[in-house]
Amino acid sequence: MQRYKITIEYDGSDFHGWQEQKGLRSVQQTIQEAIFKFSGESVVLYGAGRTDAGVHAIGQVGHFDLQTYKDPNEVSRALNHFLKNEKIAILKTEEVTEDFHARFSAVSRSYIYKIINRRAHPTTQKELAWHVMEPLDVTLMNEAAQYLIGFHDLTSFRSAQCQSTSALKSIASIAVERHGENIEVFITARSFLHNQVRIIVGTLRKVGNGFLHPSKIHEIIEARDRSAAGQTAPPYGLYLRNCLY
Repeated sequence: MQRYKITIEYDGSDFHGWQEQKGLRSVQQTIQEAIFKFSGESVVLYGAGRTDAGVHAIGQVGHFDLQTYKDPNEVSRALNHFLKNEKIAILKTEEVTEDFHARFSAVSRSYIYKIINRRAHPTTQKELAWHVMEPLDVTLMNEAAQYLIGFHDLTSFRSAQCQSTSALKSIASIAVERHGENIEVFITARSFLHNQVRIIVGTLRKVGNGFLHPSKIHEIIEARDRSAAGQTAPPYGLYLRNCLY
């Protein structure tokens, strides 16, 4: 048996998230079907992160086992052939040892959240970034974001559907950058609560448009109350950037 690690890029617009769900199209199921088509083996594909419906990835990582050895380059070529009509691409395939696990071996995950900050509605980036019309002050947003770095109870930044047993999480880094009309929020941590990044971004928007002072982030953290934070930003601005092992 050989274990393979694959790096995956996908546009999540056409999928009901990463995780396989009965009767719904998912990224996991679509890739599993492609693996069966080229290998004849039914496998379970494990992912580093369970992205929600509409969320994208430029560096998702997965792993699966095959009974019959295949060259990694052959695996990439075959999968991309069967995925050519899907918004999914296999960027790289590697042989790994049996103790590698895409989810549990990861030491950190990084996300990017993309915002288009202009009055005119987006065309080429529709459903690929959050359109925010009012001017946003990125300097204030970045100042506010620094309060989130470190180990905190992030109850205020988790969805009601979050299944994590604890809201205690450590954020390694977070930064907000502007490039013209494009704003990007970068965040890295070992693991995340459900909707954590999207709620953080929705809260930073309130700082950027002057509704909240940056120091209020500390009070929101201490409140441990979801209603204290901002809205949940839409899924289509979120991208799983990479996973480190």
